[in-house]
Amino acid sequence: HNTGCGNGCSIVPHGHANKCTGFIVLKGKWHGRHYDKLETAKEHFLIKPTIDKMFKPGELSTISDHKDNVHWFKAVSDVGYIFNVHVIGYDTEIKDASGRLYLDPDGEKLEGGLVKAKKMSSEACHKKYG
Repeated sequence: HNTGCGNGCSIVPHGHANKCTGFIVLKGKWHGRHYDKLETAKEHFLIKPTIDKMFKPGELSTISDHKDNVHWFKAVSDVGYIFNVHVIGYDTEIKDASGRLYLDPDGEKLEGGLVKAKKMSSEACHKKYG
C-alpha cells in the first residue's frame, strides 16, 4: 500500500488490533510519532509515547500489538510518500477486529509520561489531524 500526502497532511493517529505494519519512507520528510497502547477503556486508551522523530527517505518503522501500536505520520515536505505492508491476524490469541482505532494523543497528561487519549471517530480524527 502506498500513501502520499502534501505538507501538513497526516496519516492520522490510530492503532490496530492483531495487525503488524511496516512503513518505509519513499519520498519527502515525515514527522512520525509512535505510542504503546497500554490499556483500553470505554471512552479512552492509555498510551505512552515511544518515538517522536523526523523520518526521511529510506527510514522505516514497524508497529504491532506488542510494541508501538499507535502511530501518526505528518508530512513536513511538499510531497511525501510512505510504502506500508500490513499483516493481519498474526496472533491467534487476539480476537479483536483489525480495523483502525482512532484516538486523540493530545489528551490528559498523566504521571510517568502516560496520556489518556480519548477515543475518536474517523471523521473527528481526520478533521483534527488530517
